[in-house]
Amino acid sequence: MVIGAGGTSGRGSGPSRTLSAAQARRIAVAAQQLDRPPSPGPRDRGHLRRVVQALGLLQIDSVNVLARAHLLTLHARLGDYPVELLDSLVWPKRAADRVLVETWAHEASMVPVELYPLLRWPRRHWSSTSAERYRTDHAALLTAVLEVVRDIGPATSGQIEAALGARKKSISGWWEWSETKRACEALFSLGEIGTAHRVGFERYYDLIERVLPAAVLAMEVPEPADAQRVLVERAARAHGVGTVGDLADYFRMGVAPTRLAVRDLVEDGVLLPVEVQGWRQPGYLHRDARVPRATAGAALLCPFDPLVWERDRTERIFDFHYRIEIYTPAARRIFGYYVLPLLVGDRIAGRLDLKADRSGGRLLVQAAWCEPGQDPVAAAAAAAAAGRLAVMAQWLGLAAVEVAPRGNLAADLDREVRVVTNG
Repeated sequence: MVIGAGGTSGRGSGPSRTLSAAQARRIAVAAQQLDRPPSPGPRDRGHLRRVVQALGLLQIDSVNVLARAHLLTLHARLGDYPVELLDSLVWPKRAADRVLVETWAHEASMVPVELYPLLRWPRRHWSSTSAERYRTDHAALLTAVLEVVRDIGPATSGQIEAALGARKKSISGWWEWSETKRACEALFSLGEIGTAHRVGFERYYDLIERVLPAAVLAMEVPEPADAQRVLVERAARAHGVGTVGDLADYFRMGVAPTRLAVRDLVEDGVLLPVEVQGWRQPGYLHRDARVPRATAGAALLCPFDPLVWERDRTERIFDFHYRIEIYTPAARRIFGYYVLPLLVGDRIAGRLDLKADRSGGRLLVQAAWCEPGQDPVAAAAAAAAAGRLAVMAQWLGLAAVEVAPRGNLAADLDREVRVVTNG
């Protein structure tokens, strides 16, 4: 590890160490457990637990054109693993066996159960604001829903609505929930009910005291400043190195309390102020961050992967401009509908538009693009992508990988896929 000389920094002192842009990239990749290929052999619950502890959370998203976001985030780090293992951690039959719990963190997320009390203090997250407003305007409905859940839970919002005797609204649409669904989500955001399990990705709500293990229920909700310090430390550990804004975004905290937490963590020697080549803002390096001399991993990253979910950070670290185009009209899309960045070593070398054709048993590469100016990484992008696609197809239970002739990497990728398939 080569870091510029300088002494330790106390409260109020400026950065005393310097990182190159390449070092910062490798630190970020290593902190996210992506600096080496997945180890061979079968996966068990311990593998999943270690990854989630390192990341601090898995973001949940409903898009399933390929696979759910939380599943893809683990796949990028573990390769072919049984998804039932994750189900057993987050939706076990007994609350005592729950290792992960659903809550609002970065966005809708799965977090280690011990972090749950740290997220209960009032935050500026939109979910908390909306829930408090809903409680003010619909207190009677929330009380009624809680009573029903206490009597019949676990239950879906539809089952709760039926139990309330409410008439279902016939309005359809992505955000046009019934009032009962809105009430359930408000209570979920307020921490009064939780997700006991899911069926077909639909939540079954239950009282939070029947969702969390007894040991977690017995934990006191810490003072906001104490919780903030812990969350910022976890964010810094997951990032390796980051700005105040980066650390605030990880658990969706305000910049002002994050800055105060960073100051205290610097004082304690947990975070080290650094200057990073090309960064306009000061950086903060976690004292336990690894700085590998090289990274040898390759991964396909879903749009909600922690390495790339904050687009400004992604552009600053990897010089990679990334936007999800799901909500962009097809004629205006540049790269595709569900595009996954391709990480090779410490560079994002390309991007692939992927879709699982489950009925046809095919993993479809609808477009494949190589990033400009990535030599010599660009030469290895097709081979790396082909290898990861083969593992992904096996994991998804798909028999073939098919590459459409769209994008400047498509021809090379198709050739490499054929080599992997015939090899």
